[in-house]
Amino acid sequence: MSENKKIEKIVGVKGMNDLLPSDSALWELFENTVQSVLKSYGFQQIRTPIVEATPLFSRGLGEVTDIVEKEMYSFEDSMNGDKLTLRPEGTAGIVRAAIEHNLVYDGPKRLWYTGPMFRHERPQRGRYRQFHQVGAEALGFSGPDIDAELIMLCQRLWDDLGLQNVRLELNSIGNAAERNAHRVALIAYFELHTDMLDAEAQRRLHSNPLRILDTKNPAMQDMVNAAPKLLDYLGEESLAHFEGVQKILRANSIPFKINPRLVRGMDYYNLTVFEWITDELGSQGTVCGGGRYDSLFATFGGKPTPACGFGMGIERLIELMKAAGDTQPSAICDVYLVHQGSDAQMQAFVLSERLRDAGLDVVLHCATATGVGNFKAQMKKADASGAAYAAIIGEDELASNSVIIKTMRSDNQENNQISVPFDTVIDYLVDQIVGAESDADCCDDPNHIHIHH
Repeated sequence: MSENKKIEKIVGVKGMNDLLPSDSALWELFENTVQSVLKSYGFQQIRTPIVEATPLFSRGLGEVTDIVEKEMYSFEDSMNGDKLTLRPEGTAGIVRAAIEHNLVYDGPKRLWYTGPMFRHERPQRGRYRQFHQVGAEALGFSGPDIDAELIMLCQRLWDDLGLQNVRLELNSIGNAAERNAHRVALIAYFELHTDMLDAEAQRRLHSNPLRILDTKNPAMQDMVNAAPKLLDYLGEESLAHFEGVQKILRANSIPFKINPRLVRGMDYYNLTVFEWITDELGSQGTVCGGGRYDSLFATFGGKPTPACGFGMGIERLIELMKAAGDTQPSAICDVYLVHQGSDAQMQAFVLSERLRDAGLDVVLHCATATGVGNFKAQMKKADASGAAYAAIIGEDELASNSVIIKTMRSDNQENNQISVPFDTVIDYLVDQIVGAESDADCCDDPNHIHIHH
């Protein structure tokens, strides 16, 4: 290769983003909060592969859905010819695992998952080709109570995250026979208005007419609003289930709006469907969607098993958290160790390990391409780390077998450091940090300092 030839940079794949350290604290806060809330409702985590057999999605989601038709990352395994797909959503994989491992043989299960999903679509704010979801699936429960519990779980999560501008929309799509009756009426209605249907609606007219109800085309809104409503085709049992969900939500002061146009493009949903929506993210307003899917187990060859669940997009919720003001950078350590000279560096290494043994998070200053740096340069790094304290070891400290402890977040900059004997510095710092934690009474804060005993 010619020495003058410039090496071309390799950049990330379009729509698949890096999560940088500046954002990781907010993601960690979200993930810790989600895990805490789900655990409080008795949900257990399940982890499934990101790659599944392609028929899992084409059979479960339906051949005429946008996901299967246009958005899936599917490929043939060059080693053995298997047809594989990067998972576009989480529910199908959870049900496949539940059937394969007979998870509900001894009774219903509350499961949750988190991880990356993949869809090939035009990247925009809150909508990416690799995106991340948290989902919960309640398997083996048939009543409206579990539907309501999942909705209430979401409300608790919004409260714990400090999100206020998220509203609930609710509907019932009944059972297959009721949907078929409605589908016949819907097709007949749209056929009377074919001149008003756009190209996408005309394509879906006979294959998936429910999706026409979800159109964003302004020219079709009035016509679609007057279309036959699925609620009018529900039988007594479906209506009773829907009323059961509403009754529990009302009793727990969960506000909601019934949206008769709220439908599902995936074939496996029935009865309750719901979405949590915000106006703060432009066109990508849905941050969580869920509902009941009692027929999916049988579709995959398992025993008929009632089920209900939801999925939420983490990127969109992180955007909402930022809008709510949750953007404060968090400290990357409790103590930053500053040192000067090779002997001081050795002493700093000993101290850093002892502090970690005591449960503190410690960053030891290390050399860069320009060297270790003087005390002033190291103290800048200590300040930028967000550490509560800097521990300083130089020649004088080595001679006196002591450590200078500087309080980094003190308003009183004139009297903010103290010399502590080396053999008592661990106890001193642990007392200071645990004491500050107790005084702040921050035990409910997911970002508080954790002391490991």
